[in-house]
Amino acid sequence: MIEIAGAVPVEAIDTETRDQPDPAHRAAGVHGVAAHYGDPLREQRTLATGVGLVDRSHRGVVAVPGEERAGWLHTLTTQHLADLTAGEGTELLVLSPHGHVEQHAMVAEDGGTTWLDTEPGATAGLLTYLERMRFFSKVEPRDATVERALLSLVGPDAAEALGALGVTGLAEPDALAVPGPKFPTGSVPPRPTVRYDVRPLPAGGWARRGPLGVDLLVGRDTMDEVVATLRAAGVPVAGLWAYEALRVAARRARVGVDTDHRTIPAEVDLIGPAVHLAKGCYRGQETVARVHNLGRPPRRLVLLHLDGVTSDQLPPAGTPVTQSDGRAVGFLGTAVQHFELGQVALAVVKRNVPDDAALLVGEAAAAIDPTP
Repeated sequence: MIEIAGAVPVEAIDTETRDQPDPAHRAAGVHGVAAHYGDPLREQRTLATGVGLVDRSHRGVVAVPGEERAGWLHTLTTQHLADLTAGEGTELLVLSPHGHVEQHAMVAEDGGTTWLDTEPGATAGLLTYLERMRFFSKVEPRDATVERALLSLVGPDAAEALGALGVTGLAEPDALAVPGPKFPTGSVPPRPTVRYDVRPLPAGGWARRGPLGVDLLVGRDTMDEVVATLRAAGVPVAGLWAYEALRVAARRARVGVDTDHRTIPAEVDLIGPAVHLAKGCYRGQETVARVHNLGRPPRRLVLLHLDGVTSDQLPPAGTPVTQSDGRAVGFLGTAVQHFELGQVALAVVKRNVPDDAALLVGEAAAAIDPTP
């Protein structure tokens, strides 16, 4: 999609961006993606009110075939995957021994392979961990980024637009409620905490329902054909900037951008979609259970409104969030120019920072959005 007229590559705007292929993948033929196609705000509006096609093919893909894959992944990650069956998708985390978030992946199971797509540049770290934990398990994890590409139909009309590829009736996400502290044994069903419907595409690949629309995991050699089919059906293209703006407005944290080395799942609202609180032991579980039972993670994810007057340049991720006295109370994650909200950003701040606190991000004033 980077060859479509009007496409502006992300790395042409920011050479240090995380949104570019891993160097090894680029060397193997994986291209960069478009930040926008000439009108970022119009593209956002399209995604918010209808549907658009977003190129996210720079994401890493790990394939895990093998007859013991479900049980094996169940023991290594935060999600309940022991009974994962064909047609199911979900989310998972890999934590450090101290419960800090190291990896996040979206999951799609096709009956023979579990597919994990993750942040660009994170594939090697995830694969290294999985390979180290293989031992004698009947699994064969591999880097499949050069084989598979991720596209996303984003917006309220995404499922309808999928009909152009021969798939209809994709179910809405099915999420379990997060239980309260010290919940009764047996009260959390033994299943993924969120289920995303996964269907095969007639021309190859899979469609997976997700929180912002429908993800398409297709062969990299058939990607152009898929794009052409959707565009012929009237689906417009939209850049990654538009996708990121909707993600920020939806308050969905992105691991490695909206997190730091100390982040635990409860701080960035990843318990609901990616952590099963009643499953058996996995790395980092003790911290997850302790924080959940106490009910007070040390920090929280917030949506900040930036004044946009001091500068029209968005502050970079990692910029300190301070109070008026200069005391640091958190850090900035993704900042975007939203078509309705203006300059907004995700940030992680200390739990005791009130919603009405006067905050600064660099020289710019910032205010926490109090909407739950």
